[in-house]
Amino acid sequence: MAPKSGFLDTLLTSPSTERYRVGFSFLFLLGIWLVVGQLSSGMPNSMLLMAAAVIGGYMAINIGANDVANNVGPAVGSGALSLGGAVLLAAIFEAGGAIIAGGDVVSTIKGGIIAADRLDDVNAFVWLMTAALLAGALWLNLATWMGAPVSTTHSIVGGVLGAGIAAGGWGIADWAVMSKIVASWVISPVMGGVLAALFLFAIKKTVLYRQNLIPAARTFVPWLVAIMAWAFGTYLMVKGVKKLVEVDFLGASLVGLAVAAVVFVAMRVLVGRRAATMENSAEGVNSLFTWPLIFAAALLSFAHGANDVANAIGPLAAINDALSAGAVVTSAAIPLWVMLVGALGLAVGLMLFGPRLIKTVGSEITELDKTRAFCIALSAALTVIIASQLGLPVSSTHIAIGGVFGVGFLREYLKYNYATQLHKIMEQHDEAEQARLRPFLDDFRNASVEEMENLLKQAKKKKQVPLSKSERKRLKKIYREEMVKRSHLTRIVAAWIITVPASALMAAMLFFTLRGLLM
Repeated sequence: MAPKSGFLDTLLTSPSTERYRVGFSFLFLLGIWLVVGQLSSGMPNSMLLMAAAVIGGYMAINIGANDVANNVGPAVGSGALSLGGAVLLAAIFEAGGAIIAGGDVVSTIKGGIIAADRLDDVNAFVWLMTAALLAGALWLNLATWMGAPVSTTHSIVGGVLGAGIAAGGWGIADWAVMSKIVASWVISPVMGGVLAALFLFAIKKTVLYRQNLIPAARTFVPWLVAIMAWAFGTYLMVKGVKKLVEVDFLGASLVGLAVAAVVFVAMRVLVGRRAATMENSAEGVNSLFTWPLIFAAALLSFAHGANDVANAIGPLAAINDALSAGAVVTSAAIPLWVMLVGALGLAVGLMLFGPRLIKTVGSEITELDKTRAFCIALSAALTVIIASQLGLPVSSTHIAIGGVFGVGFLREYLKYNYATQLHKIMEQHDEAEQARLRPFLDDFRNASVEEMENLLKQAKKKKQVPLSKSERKRLKKIYREEMVKRSHLTRIVAAWIITVPASALMAAMLFFTLRGLLM
């Protein structure tokens, strides 16, 4: 269970403070306008650059508000971190990742989805990138308001695609690249969900379903955390610091292996010490995953800041270079002020508007404890590693949300499977014993998946009585629905499907508007 809300949690989520949070975000954007105005004084088209900088800051705020929830949501939902603590942790590591490892040069045409050489007009290129940036930001803002975590990469991809088609026609788009992006809508969540479910099932079989949990935890938990350490060590080398240190996959794996060895020894000592006072229960095992979850949230945030800040500053850097050099650019140097707009915008957006999505990911889709959250974080790192080696395009947002749904559906399957087993046992007995059955059913309905197995063993020994057919149907429906909220599943999947088309359509409309106003 998550800790009670503190002062910072209330400050970040209370409706009474929303107008102040909105006001602060406007002040941040005003500050960008004034600072960039000073920096671009005397430069041709300085007003256009100032407007683009404000839009880039707005995009960064929305990335922080929407995408970062996937990194810290499970840790908050499981109680490993308070909401306020998670926001502060993620804000620091997101900004740190953006500034330290965000790189000096960024691709301006995200993912190579349009051919920049087909655009000879510098003004058209600037309008294209401005429209793409604003469309991506508007779509993210709408998705955050709806409570739907979506891919910020897909948002800006859709924006560039729509504005690019508006500027250069249908032939400007690389539809082969777009088909890979569409494929990632399925690949990302499925890989994340399957891996998270497999790890959770493995933990249940090796630890949680054992009668003596403490000896099982001493044996298996250090190995599980060491696997996570290898995954995150490799993940950071492959994705998080690739712009600082260029290593191949073998080198990254060896770094991850060294980290895993150190973590394994440390966890053996820690679990050995905790065993003397640890509860012989699932809660006792859960407590062992607290610090691994905190480190996972920090490292995921760092890697996210290093990678996804480009979604905000890539188009802005392109506009800055195009206006300065008077030419269309496919890669752009990142001035310090552009990087700061992205890094600070991520932190501001997370702190002011991120808690809504953090709660959605952490507690509203399915109930998470530390073990389930650990499996989600581990699957996120492993999925990125596997996909990068296979050359598959994946979204970190889709992976994390897929992991949440994966553990939820596994719990639902197990509980439903236990219910089916109970019905079969009950059907062997007559109706005269139904009165004796009801207290047992009440206990069974309120039991966790782990407790249900013990109740089933009791049922087999005591030969409990079956429910009626209509009651069995109702009970099955309850077990299907209660573990994963279908309303969230429907809303999130719908938002994923329409992200690229929606941002593309908005970007095309904005491009024509800008061209009409500025020609």
